[in-house]
Amino acid sequence: MRFEHFTLIAPRQTADGVDLRALIAIQLGVALASLDTAIANTALPTIAADLQASPASSIWVINAYQLAIVSTLLPFAALGDLLGPRRVFLAGLAFFTLASLGCAFASTLPALAAARALQGIGASGVMSVNIALIRLIFPATRLGRGVGLNALVVGVSFAVGPTIASLVLSVASWPWLFAINVPLGMVALAFALPALPHSTARSHRFDWLTALLTALSFASLVLALGAAAQREPISLVLMPLGAALIAFALLLWRQAGHPAPMLPVDLLRRPLFALSAVTSMASFTTQGLAFVALPFFFEEVLHRDPVETGFLMTPWPIVVALAAPIAGRLSDRYAPGLLGGFGLMLLSAGLLSLAWLTSHPTTIGIVLGMALCGVGFGLFQAPNMKALMSSAPPERSGGASGVIAMARLLGQTTGAALVALCFGLSGSHGPVLALSLAGGFAALACVTSFARLWAR
Repeated sequence: MRFEHFTLIAPRQTADGVDLRALIAIQLGVALASLDTAIANTALPTIAADLQASPASSIWVINAYQLAIVSTLLPFAALGDLLGPRRVFLAGLAFFTLASLGCAFASTLPALAAARALQGIGASGVMSVNIALIRLIFPATRLGRGVGLNALVVGVSFAVGPTIASLVLSVASWPWLFAINVPLGMVALAFALPALPHSTARSHRFDWLTALLTALSFASLVLALGAAAQREPISLVLMPLGAALIAFALLLWRQAGHPAPMLPVDLLRRPLFALSAVTSMASFTTQGLAFVALPFFFEEVLHRDPVETGFLMTPWPIVVALAAPIAGRLSDRYAPGLLGGFGLMLLSAGLLSLAWLTSHPTTIGIVLGMALCGVGFGLFQAPNMKALMSSAPPERSGGASGVIAMARLLGQTTGAALVALCFGLSGSHGPVLALSLAGGFAALACVTSFARLWAR
C-alpha cells in the first residue's frame, strides 16, 4: 500500500492537529525498546538452558543491552540536537530491527550478547530523542498530553513485558521473542518515514572524544554499582568507580564552554530542570526496587503461588495506564511540582503499606496497595517529563530528552542493584527491606518535586 493512500483508512491528524502516523511511529518504537529489557529478563533461564550457559554468564544477555544503552544515550541525544531527532530516531529504529534479527538467529551465548549490544545501541537511538520528537509534533499548549501518552507507553511496556514473554514462550521458542520485533519495527518505520518532522541542523560539530568519555563514564559507573550490589571484592568496585570518576572529570574539562554540551551541565544549572532530573532518578529508583522485589515479596514472604503473583502485579500497570493520560492533561493546567509531589506521596504510602502488611493479608488489601502505587506513579511521570522538556530551550530538546531517558535507566539500574544488596544483607527479609527502601526513595522524590514550586 502506498503511503499517500493511508488516509483512505485512517485520519492523518488527531483532534489536536498532531500527525497520527508520526505519533504511532514514535510510540511503537518506544514500546519495542522498553519491552525488550523486561522480556529478556523473564526469558533468561530458558535462554541459558537452551544455549548451555551458566546462570552467571547468561546475565550478559541483560548487561550487554543495558550497557550499550547507558553508554550511547547522551551521545545520541547530542546527535539529535546536531542533526535533528528525526534522523537519529529512524537510524536507531532501523538498527534495532536488524539487530533483533541477529538475536533471533544467534546460536551461542557470545553471539547473542553481541547482538543484544547492537540492539541496545538501536534502542538508545530511539529513546534518546523520542521526547524531543513529541515536543515537535505536539502544540505547546498540548505538550502535557503528549508526554502523558509517552509516559503511559513506557510504564505499561515495562510492566507487561514479563506477561508478554510468558505468553510467547508458552507457544514458541525464545528466538521468537526477538524475531517478533522485526515486523513490528518495519511497521514503525513505514509510519515514521513519511511523517516524522524535519528540524534545522545545528552548526557545531560532533565531538567523538567527548562521546567516548561519556560512554566510558556511565558504563564504568554501572559496572561499579553492580559490583557493589553483589558485594564483590573491593578492587572490583574501586577499579570501575575510579575509571568513572577520571572519565567524568575529563568529560567536564573537555566540554567546558561548549554551547551544547553532551553531558548537559548547562541544563542542570536551571533549578527547575535539575530538581526535575533528581525527582525522576529517585522515582525510577523506586520503581526499580519495587518491580524486582515485589515478585519475591509475594511468593517468599506472603507465600502466594507464581500465577497469583502475576495477577497481583497487574493493578499497578493498569492504574498507571488510566492515570498517566489524565495526569498529562492536568499538567497543562497545574504545576508539575504539585502534581508530581502529590503522586509521589501516594506512591510512598502505597509501598510502605505493602511492606508493612501482616503475614496473612487479604487479596483486596494487596490490590488496593498496588493500585495506590499505580495512581501515585501515574500522577508523577507525565508532569515530570513536561517539566524537564519545558524548562529546556527548544534548541536543547535533544539534550533534555536524553536526560529523561538516562534518569530512567540509571534509576531502574540503581533500584535493581539495591534489591540485590537488600537480599544479600537481610536474606529472607530482603524483599521487605527493599520495599521499605523504595518507600523512602519515593518520599525523597516527593520532597524534591514539591521544592520545584519555589524554583525558577
